Amino acid sequence: MIIPVKWSDEGVLMLDQRLLPTEEKWLVLKTYNDVADGIRDMVVRGAPAIGVSAAYGMALGARQFVGMDVADLEDELDFVGDALATTRPTAVNLFWAIDRMKRTFQTAKSEGKSVSEIKGILLEDAKAIHDEDIEAQRLIADFGGALIDDNATVLTHCNAGALATGGVWGTALGVIRGAVNQGKTIAVIADETRPYLQGARLTAWELDQDNIPVTLITDNMSGHMMKKGKVQAVVVGSDRIAANGDVANKIGTYMVAVLAKRHGIPFYVAAPLSTVDMNCPTGDDIPIEERDIREVTHVKDIQLAPEGISVSNYAFDVTPNDLVTAIITEKGVARAPYTESLRKQFED
Repeated sequence: MIIPVKWSDEGVLMLDQRLLPTEEKWLVLKTYNDVADGIRDMVVRGAPAIGVSAAYGMALGARQFVGMDVADLEDELDFVGDALATTRPTAVNLFWAIDRMKRTFQTAKSEGKSVSEIKGILLEDAKAIHDEDIEAQRLIADFGGALIDDNATVLTHCNAGALATGGVWGTALGVIRGAVNQGKTIAVIADETRPYLQGARLTAWELDQDNIPVTLITDNMSGHMMKKGKVQAVVVGSDRIAANGDVANKIGTYMVAVLAKRHGIPFYVAAPLSTVDMNCPTGDDIPIEERDIREVTHVKDIQLAPEGISVSNYAFDVTPNDLVTAIITEKGVARAPYTESLRKQFED
């Protein structure tokens, strides 16, 4: 059972995903700044996992506070939240978790709780966010697994497994695990997902751990595999879903969606409702993170490109809603028009 983020008395424990699959190393993050660095530097990645980590970061920031005045703690939590919020701009779960922790603080403050009591309340809510994420994944696995046919081969892009969430199931890989748990024979095609190689390093590792057959391909091979009839469904995760169903996910997802549409293959998105941003009307409003160009020009310390060449390194792209067959959340399966179906899930 893979759980990439944990709380301990020492601090927040993170499985260093930068070292997988060749080394499994846990880091102990003792301050909220350490947690912020862990999110920014991709020790942990994946929108739900980032949200869980941010919640623990807020709890850690509260624990670090040494004063006795609730108003001063409020100021400190605002500062901590701002530090965490600057780490990864696209993943909306980050901001959702920070806002929820701030609301929890406000409730405790209004009830006249002491600083010590508030610290405990914040930690309990961070743990609740973690537990709720795992339960949401289980439900996504149940709903999504039912959509996958027996003996299907599923293509997935990037890593949306247990490593990208609070643990155990995952979102896109949760759908695959759900189908397997329902007694279906499922195989997976994982593309490598340049430039950070989450598919090659992480998705392939997760599926191998679960003895689910997986074939690794290069990013530019997915169209060929679809044309040859080797793909029956595509399932991906998401870092932010707009109110209209436009989906931001790892760079390259849009190309896979276009190819799936061309070949009549269903394209499913699996994500908890905390990834759906109803305040974001369309994908045009989603901020797209740009990362260090060295991720493109180098693999670790090995240089691949000429020195000084111009490089773009957008970390995400947006798939328009007309290419999305369905969005699978813990509330069920949403279909077009997404503005109505996603809103209904929030109301249920």
